[in-house]
Amino acid sequence: MKKRMILICVLMAAAVLLGGCGSDAGEEKVKDLEFTVVEEKSVPGELAKLIEEKKLNEFRLTYTDDESLYLVTGFGEQETGGYSISVNECYLTETSIVFDTTLIGPSKDETVQQKASYPYIVVKTEKREEPVIFK
Repeated sequence: MKKRMILICVLMAAAVLLGGCGSDAGEEKVKDLEFTVVEEKSVPGELAKLIEEKKLNEFRLTYTDDESLYLVTGFGEQETGGYSISVNECYLTETSIVFDTTLIGPSKDETVQQKASYPYIVVKTEKREEPVIFK
């Protein structure tokens, strides 16, 4: 009887753990979202203040104005300059917006500024109400 209870507990735990590892239901791409990368000088003032407050650490945030949705990913303090950020995907699912970026470090033979940098990217897309999943 004791072995049976242990077996049931193990099976229940496995079911719970495996349930979380299934496919990304609801995250299948419905369509790519058009976006533009916003230059630093064109970032809305309130959003620029938020970025300045958060730039020391990794951060992700959204910001909306009357017309647009801004998606922002920051990678925190880096020891040198020379970093860039790639937008891998920005798409709509049935229930959310997915925004996937990658930090790209300087190449070994690249001459970089030897002072801290705070790489981040701001993209602007159509105003939407869905929650954003940052990857």
